[in-house]
Amino acid sequence: MAIVFHIPGPLLSLTDGHRRIEIDGSPAPVREALDILFALYSGIRDRVFTEQNQIREHVNLFVGNEELRYLDGFTTPITEGVEITIMQAVSGGSMLQILVHPRP
Repeated sequence: MAIVFHIPGPLLSLTDGHRRIEIDGSPAPVREALDILFALYSGIRDRVFTEQNQIREHVNLFVGNEELRYLDGFTTPITEGVEITIMQAVSGGSMLQILVHPRP
């Protein structure tokens, strides 16, 4: 069984259009799985990590349904078959704001 990464739309150009990436093996912590992903698609590293190798402020990593920041960070243990989702935060107003307070 593999570990699956789900890649958001804005990063697809860095993964040759692959929205779902499976890596073989069973890396123990999240950091090892990310290192394998970054070795396959090096451009993703700069979009996910800061220069200090921390997760960028507007990027969220989920292991299953849990956000990595609320787990054990990069040392969070993972097992085969786990799904890791990279999500980029989107800022802006809501549709409700637009309907209630339309711009002139």
